[in-house]
Amino acid sequence: MPHSSDSSDSSSFSQSPPPSKQDSSDDMRKVQRREKNRIAAQKSRLRQTQKADTLHLESEDLERQNAALRREIKQLSEEMKHFASMLSSHEPLCSILTSPPPPPEVLYATHSFHQPHISSPRFQH
Repeated sequence: MPHSSDSSDSSSFSQSPPPSKQDSSDDMRKVQRREKNRIAAQKSRLRQTQKADTLHLESEDLERQNAALRREIKQLSEEMKHFASMLSSHEPLCSILTSPPPPPEVLYATHSFHQPHISSPRFQH
């Protein structure tokens, strides 16, 4: 007996069944999720790059400040050496250092400042 070929049987092997609405919506969700994830990854990489750029600029600024402070330290050290040299050359000649210290009452004497008198003609009306 000859075997007849049914068209539906042969098509089921060569073609997949038509997609259902559920499969279609799942595919759409996957595509949307991948797109959303791609955008999020792109934003993350951009933020990372911006943070690295900011840190690089901050590092350069701190290096400039450090160099300026080192120059200032060097200048102040040289100034200190100069003043120390001046002091050491002055000490043998200083009469204040060779004389005895003044008595405490001289150091802490109260000073009287000129106070205008109310009886002064300037202050009378």
